[in-house]
Formats: sequence, structure tokens, C-alpha cells
Amino acid sequence: MKTVRSYPRSEPRRVGNGLIIGSMVLSLCILSLIRGKSQDLLDRSRRLVSIGEGEDDEGNRVLLEELGEAKRPMCVEKSRRSDVCEASGDVRVRGSSQTIFVSPDLTNQEWKMKPYARKHDERALANVKEWTMKPASGQTPLPACTDNHTAPAVVFSIGGYAGNLFHDFTDVLVPLFLTARRFRGEVQFVVADARAWWLSKFSPVLRQLSNYEIVDADADEDAVRCFPSVVAGLTFHKEFGVDSTKSPTGYAMADFKAMLREAFGLEREDAEPAGGKWDIRQKPRLLIISRKDSRVFLNERGMSDMAMSLGFDVRVADPDLATDIGKFARLVNSADVLIGVHGAGLANIVFLPRGAVFIQVVPIGNLDWLTKTTFENPSLEMELKYLGYQIQADESTLSDQYPKDHPVFTDPQSIHKKGWDELSRVYLENQNLKPHLSRLRLTFLEALKILPHGGALAQ
Repeated sequence: MKTVRSYPRSEPRRVGNGLIIGSMVLSLCILSLIRGKSQDLLDRSRRLVSIGEGEDDEGNRVLLEELGEAKRPMCVEKSRRSDVCEASGDVRVRGSSQTIFVSPDLTNQEWKMKPYARKHDERALANVKEWTMKPASGQTPLPACTDNHTAPAVVFSIGGYAGNLFHDFTDVLVPLFLTARRFRGEVQFVVADARAWWLSKFSPVLRQLSNYEIVDADADEDAVRCFPSVVAGLTFHKEFGVDSTKSPTGYAMADFKAMLREAFGLEREDAEPAGGKWDIRQKPRLLIISRKDSRVFLNERGMSDMAMSLGFDVRVADPDLATDIGKFARLVNSADVLIGVHGAGLANIVFLPRGAVFIQVVPIGNLDWLTKTTFENPSLEMELKYLGYQIQADESTLSDQYPKDHPVFTDPQSIHKKGWDELSRVYLENQNLKPHLSRLRLTFLEALKILPHGGALAQ
């Protein structure tokens, strides 16, 4: 029988037909199971692997382990905020068409994504172009390279809310740090939806992360840039922060701050007085972040005078889009205490030295959930000391616009339920503040008390 002759010479020839047939059936069953398992893994690998913030991602780890030698997912949902696509080998980027061509050995399907870490925010994504990861095929051959690069590429967008300092940090710069720092400068940035002023403003940070000139994807005409690998999209952990448990390198927010100190030449790592003592010649510095259009301090001069009477060296500054971020970072770094109303300008706390005191003034409107997520929690990770100052009704100009029994005061949640636009209109865009100096004085005294070596000043 041909079946018998197919055995190696070392196999015994006296094998019963029943045993042979049984072996064949068993082999077919095993082969069928293997094929089924492989197809199941391939099907599962084509889905985005969801690893949500705070969710148990053990199942996803098991899936990746099961994939083994099978094709791994090219695009992974790192969190609810960001998708990240990775590919190695023969990778070719045509920025003008927002296309990344990859080998068909990696995938047999297209992947589409927007490389901005705010994936469910339609308003932000309206300013972000969609990119395609496309495998080569007979109908779509790999385009010829016009430029060859030895470093891997990171593709990301600065669209979204560019120009809002808080979003510049939380949506772009912190995620870029998490994604690119591991390359130790040997990485090429391909920037989508670029603004020349933005690239110039943050060039000191970009130079810390990459040794190469930025590639403006939209202005790259028909160039096809070839890379050994590419990462499209940025890793996001949490609002204005870093989760060291999710970082393979163990980076923390302190590492991001250290990078900024180097980028902008900031001298102070700690809010410590020279010689370990505050005195008449070396007063703790209070920086008041001023505003012009909304949430304005109406008694800013009185606040300054009162703070000086307590022994502070007071500075007042109003950062805007045109502010030289390097100069402003150095001013903030010189401060020991910073106070400001909730808003994008408070993102400058990232430049404060460790141990400095941050006072966030919280407007009326049950906004604790917002102020806590955006600045209070991040400030603690930045190794700052946090104090909150809650505005009362008689300290807000809303008391001039609405009666005391209006839902704006009695039921803020009813305003929240109308959506972000209404919440913002009422509580953020149309409210100015006049803190009672007697109340604020107690907060300033508390700041002195918890400032390093400041206990004696608070007496």
C-alpha cells in the first residue's frame, strides 16, 4: 500500500490497516484544530485590541501571547483616547496623501486612524486628517523611495486644539514623550496638520526627543520616505499625566518635567531657598496668573498688595498664544507659589520646581470634577503641593446676572445636563471673580506654612 511505503524505513512495517486508518483520522483532526485555531487568532488579531483606562487588560495580554508567530495586530487601542499603529520592515510614508505603505507580510487589510490622542472628541478630530496603513498588492505596489531614513518614524498630528496650552501638553507633548523618549533621539518625527508657529514654539521640546529635522507631512509634496519602522499615533495614559505602571521604561511625570527643564534651561529643580532660609533679602515668590477675557481677577491689585504684606515677592503675568514659552517657563520656574483661576494657562504649573505650592481658584458651578482631573491630580504627580480656593456666590459676577434662587446657584447639575457648550457659556465664559481678601489671606498663609522652610513666615 502506498500509505505504508510513506513511513520512514525505521518504522515497523507490520502495521494493521485499522491502526493506519486511525492514525490518518487523528492526523486530520489535529490539522483541522490547528487550522481553526490559527484562523481564530488571525480574525481576532484584525480587531483593535482594547485596553481602556483603568480596565483589566489581562485578556489582551493573553491574546497577544496566543498569537505567537501569527500576524500581530498592527493597530492597538492603547486607551479610550488613542490608537497606535506600528509596522516594521519595508515601510514607506507618503505624507501628502496621509498614507503609510507596508509589506503584505504584515497584514492583508487596510487600517485607518487619526494620529491624535483625543479619538472620541469630534470637535478636535475635525482638525485632524485621517491616515491609512495600506499593504502593498498587485493593484497597489509599493511606491519608489525618494528619501531613505535609518531612524524609525513617529507620525502624529498637532491639529485638534492646537494653541490651547493645556491641550498642547495633554494631547500632544506628554503622549509624544511617552512614545518617543525610548528612542533616545534616534527617531524621525513626521508631523501632520502642522502649524509653523506651533513647531517653532515647542521646538526646544521636539529637539529633546528627536535628533532630526521635523518632516511636515502636508508640505512634503510627492515625497515617499522609507523607514525601517513606523509608529503612527501617540500613547496616552491619562489627563496631563504619566502612569509609570503602563510605561515599559517606567517613566513618570517627574521624568517629563526633567526633560522640560533641560529643554528650556530651567535652573530650579526644588523650591528651596538658598541656604535653607527665607529672609528679607530672599522672599518666597508668588506668581499670579492673570486673565483678560473671562474668569478675570477683578481685585488683582488688592490681592498683590495683601500678598506682599505677608512677605511675598509678587509677580503678575498674563500668558497668551504669542508668549515666548521659554521666557515664561523661566518665570514660572522662579516662583514658589502660583495662583490662578481654572483655565488653560494653569498648564504652566509643569514648569514649577518640586515642592512649590499651586493654588487653583475654582469658579462657581460644581466644577470640582473638571478642576480635579485637569490640574489638581496632575499637580500632585508633578510633586507640587496643592491648595484649592472655592469661589463663593458673593465673590462671583454671576451674582449680578442671576437671582440667588436661580438654578445656576441652586442646581448647577441642571446646567451640566444641557451639555458642555452651555456649561462653558455660563460658568467659564461669563464669570469674573473678586475673592474676599480676608479669605484669600488664609489660603496664602497656608501656602507659606507648607512651603519648604516657610513655617516661620506663616507665624
